[in-house]
Amino acid sequence: MDFSLSEELQAMKELARGFTEENIAPFADKWDAEHHFPREVMEQMGELGFFGCTIKEEYGGADFGYLAQMLLCEEVARGSSSLRVAFNTQCLGTALSIQRHGTEEQKKKWIPDLIAAKSLGCFAISEPNAGSDTMSMKTTAIPDGDGYILNGSKTWISLAPVADMALVYAYHDKEIGSKGLSAFLVDMHSDGVSTGDLEKLGTLHFPTGEIFFEDVRLPGDALLGKLGDGVKILFSSLNQTRISCAAGGVGLAQACLDTAVKYCNEREQFGQLVGKFQMNQELIAKMAAEIEGARWLTYRAAWQKDQGTLGNVLETCYAKYSAAETVVRAAHSAMKILGSYGYSTEYPVARFYRDAAVYQIVEGTVNIQKMIIAQDQLGYRKANR
Repeated sequence: MDFSLSEELQAMKELARGFTEENIAPFADKWDAEHHFPREVMEQMGELGFFGCTIKEEYGGADFGYLAQMLLCEEVARGSSSLRVAFNTQCLGTALSIQRHGTEEQKKKWIPDLIAAKSLGCFAISEPNAGSDTMSMKTTAIPDGDGYILNGSKTWISLAPVADMALVYAYHDKEIGSKGLSAFLVDMHSDGVSTGDLEKLGTLHFPTGEIFFEDVRLPGDALLGKLGDGVKILFSSLNQTRISCAAGGVGLAQACLDTAVKYCNEREQFGQLVGKFQMNQELIAKMAAEIEGARWLTYRAAWQKDQGTLGNVLETCYAKYSAAETVVRAAHSAMKILGSYGYSTEYPVARFYRDAAVYQIVEGTVNIQKMIIAQDQLGYRKANR
């Protein structure tokens, strides 16, 4: 087993770190306070190719692979967990799904602008009464002539209030169950589409919202794949967006550790650096070890995808679950070490603490990850099929 990064991957990691330290980290707290979505920074990331690692060159991507994408994602998350979500909205949850399941015309129409961040994307799964139970969604896209009529609503959709396009999952025939679910590429500027903002605890400079569809007429070429392919596209997409969450969790956890270490080596109490106290050393050691474990689970899952094993659901769940739990503990530990300063807005730890919780929720909650892992181990339902 080779645990080293190639010179190319190391260069990409350093590029992302330098960009983040110069253009993202110094402004993240201000963006958070103002709830400002820095679209101009996303466009810069698009120009640098940050969103195109898993996309073929013929559609504007770099085709560097999943591990490269996760390295970029991790580094951006160290500066802003909010902007980490862009890797899903622009690529892993949208452009990549189109590349894997779309027609040549759909690929050329949608992918280049998405990965360049010239067009903002989102993918719409969750509904008011359909979260972890995705199949209980009620949105419909009923065949009508040579197109479809889309009705329903989606909620907790990242980038929805400002998105130009959406990959929407809806039933074309509710009566036939899972075989009646399909996926559609929707122009968010179409008649009958409206959105609303949602207030959140964290991830404050990346908007989240609701989408309402009222008799939206979709052309025939809005269908992604074939009628009834919705389940296949949805769950294969989740297996790719989850790895981004894992990488983001690792990046944010590393930011917590970096800040705590710096504070420990600057702050003095009782005549010595607070890093000299064993209780703080215990917190630092646990953070470091857990982050390293989550990082390598994430890298392994990404490496497997680069070898062609895109259906590595189990390994992706290991990574996502481990990173989600690790980042929450890391944020809490950093808060303990910094004390009142961690609770204040003088340091970024308060933002880290707010942002960490979302990793236990999005792209499948930690309970969903544990259920998948446990059922695989017990032999009830194999994760990798």
